[in-house]
Amino acid sequence: MNRRNHLRLLGTAATGVIFTPYLLNASNSKFSPQNALIFDAMGEVRVTYTPELVKQMLASGLNAITVTLCDPKTYEKGAIEAARMGIRSYDMYIDKNPELLIKATSVSDVNRAKKEGKLAVFYLFQNSTQFGRNLDMVDLYYNLGVRSSQITYNYQNWAGAGCKERTGAGLTTFGLELIKKINDTGMLIDLSHASMATMADAIKASKVPVIVSHTACKTVYENIRNTSDENMKLLADRGGVVCICQIRPFISNLKKGSFEHYLTHIQHAINVAGIEHVGIGSDRDHRVIVLSEAYLAELKAEEGANFHEEDWPLYMDELNGPRRNEVIWEGLKKRNLSDDAVEKVMGINVFRLYEEVVG
Repeated sequence: MNRRNHLRLLGTAATGVIFTPYLLNASNSKFSPQNALIFDAMGEVRVTYTPELVKQMLASGLNAITVTLCDPKTYEKGAIEAARMGIRSYDMYIDKNPELLIKATSVSDVNRAKKEGKLAVFYLFQNSTQFGRNLDMVDLYYNLGVRSSQITYNYQNWAGAGCKERTGAGLTTFGLELIKKINDTGMLIDLSHASMATMADAIKASKVPVIVSHTACKTVYENIRNTSDENMKLLADRGGVVCICQIRPFISNLKKGSFEHYLTHIQHAINVAGIEHVGIGSDRDHRVIVLSEAYLAELKAEEGANFHEEDWPLYMDELNGPRRNEVIWEGLKKRNLSDDAVEKVMGINVFRLYEEVVG
């Protein structure tokens, strides 16, 4: 069965509603983000976003997004409290905006969001410190609606080494136990921010495919947050998806004109991992950003030691705002990708992975 028919049948089984962007493609002379499936594997929906801004995101074609619940730079009791507060905050925000947002815990929620013109919001932790060394915490967060977790952020934790850890070490013994527990629970493992050794260890240890939800290609542009060709191949060989982010300093050293470099990262990932294993993970704000003193102060407060003023702006001008999916779609089309290929990159591949791992 090809993926078009698979998704059509999946939508029918899950919701009783036939949903497939490929059927929409067949019935429309011009395929576009608005009649495709678009799934941002890790992007921002801040609880301060206005309904008007969310409507603009929806108008760009966005159907589903995975959001970071809380500050990943926390440890021990601080990490547990941040996780608790993050879940509560997003639950309240979604509850206040039922006409626009759905708390997503399975792909059936994506199908429903598409049908109802809403945004499906999945929950992610960008670290594993909220688990401490207690594997039962995985069940607790799963029951609260969390469906994905990174193994590390930038530095060492109980599970493994992040990309900025000086040792470059891999998974710990506890990390191997955590991988198994997350697999058994039905959460999706995210290896963004991991060291290359931790990433390779986790891909090999996981019994189901994993995601790197927001990264770029180390071969195209050397940056400590980017992923090697070797790990992209390893990930793809086991069914995973690597998602290219929109953080300008990870894409290029050009403060202006980086958008074409961004498209080159996507094309390189396709060449290395294959068209079935590449996605979009923006890691970006949907507001139209103006580099004011007030905005820089906001960033300094959020990023702490990660803030380096010489790296700003983080955004690419072409993608600065809520309608960027349309820009990416057209950019990839100009790179001679077919409609089907563009949709795979912009949503179908991540949807397939969530369907397989999360359900």
